[in-house]
Amino acid sequence: MTRRGATRIIGSLFVAVTMALGAGGTLAGDDAGESGRPGGSVWERETLTDDWFGGGARLAEKGLTLSLSATQVYQGVVHGGVFTHRHAGRWAGSYDLEVEGDAARLLGLKGGSFYILAEGSWSDGLDASSVGSVFGTNDDAGGDRTIDVTEFWYEQALLDGRVRVRIGKIDLTGGFEHKGCPVAFDCNAFAGDETTQFLNSALVNNPTIPFPDNGIGMAVYVVPAEGWYVAAGIADAQADAREMGFNTAFDRRDDSFSTFETGLVLEMPSANGPLVGACRLGMWYDPQPKARWDGSGNKRDDTGFYLSLDQVLLRERAEPDDTQGLGVFARFGCADEKVNPVRTFWSAGCQYQGLIPGRDDDVLAVAVARGRLTDEPGAGFTAKYETIMEAYYGIQVAPWLNVSPHIQYVADPGGIDGVPNAVIMGVRVQAAF
Repeated sequence: MTRRGATRIIGSLFVAVTMALGAGGTLAGDDAGESGRPGGSVWERETLTDDWFGGGARLAEKGLTLSLSATQVYQGVVHGGVFTHRHAGRWAGSYDLEVEGDAARLLGLKGGSFYILAEGSWSDGLDASSVGSVFGTNDDAGGDRTIDVTEFWYEQALLDGRVRVRIGKIDLTGGFEHKGCPVAFDCNAFAGDETTQFLNSALVNNPTIPFPDNGIGMAVYVVPAEGWYVAAGIADAQADAREMGFNTAFDRRDDSFSTFETGLVLEMPSANGPLVGACRLGMWYDPQPKARWDGSGNKRDDTGFYLSLDQVLLRERAEPDDTQGLGVFARFGCADEKVNPVRTFWSAGCQYQGLIPGRDDDVLAVAVARGRLTDEPGAGFTAKYETIMEAYYGIQVAPWLNVSPHIQYVADPGGIDGVPNAVIMGVRVQAAF
């Protein structure tokens, strides 16, 4: 999509929002002052604008939810890497404009909903110029983009939500929720969101899975029995997230990436309530021709499989909405080393929310990930593995503001012997407006 086209869509959304508020309506809520300013301390609000100065509640009554958030990341290589202390790419950031719609309220379609995500970003980050990691040290870095509509889909729930069908421009890693856990595809409760959790790409998604860019596709999620789900997804393998996707989804070369996942979401009893965990097993299929590393031609019909696990081990309190406690996670995956850079991969880690008394919403997390790199000569790797370790501490300054100092250690960056192991330090700021 061109910037002009994206601007028209966003402009249309704001027109729809204005119409939903009603002619002559104000953005101030019923309990706002005469000046229209929201009540309450700025440090107690869920969003900086206090739900669009009170107008968010009125939009929700109409079936629309509008949210805007921004993430700013500062990183620096303090030791090793390809280039130590280089300033290029240290600052990177992004913003997300999200629109969620209840199709039952808006259009009378019971069980229907839609979602639109527009994203912008700045800087490619410092990885390519200073670290050279196979995985990538900043999964939020998206280059210089003014605005792109990266998701635009409709979802229909059937049979009391036991079947859900999503179609449109989708992110296959976006997932569904099963009993409060993110599932399908390669989701993880403690390692799946680069804006609030781990920042290294190896701790956001499994690097052995060649997920395509967001594009035209469909996903189906089914709950055959309590605690058990199955899901399948298919999407345009040549998609470019900056385009709407019709030019690649329906051209002569219509290769489609597909994935299947099944899993269990179980609850272990404890004195403070159920401990929720999920075990996910998936496989993927990519029909695109891929060049073999040894130069002997192309391979089609590439496949692989993966595991993703997470489990809450401790809850501090019995209140249903209280999430303080300890959780652990792990991932594993494998792919054909003849055409993929990473043949096997594993990661593991843990997070503790509310570890420091009086800081109930702060999160401390640590993790390690290791990828076994292909030893095919054409791939250019001289080391067998790249290993990363990351730790962050998320400080909840206000409900709408999170500040996360973090540190990463990358062993054998880029899978090249002789490149010094890198230490990256930085801070991430995430704000909801």
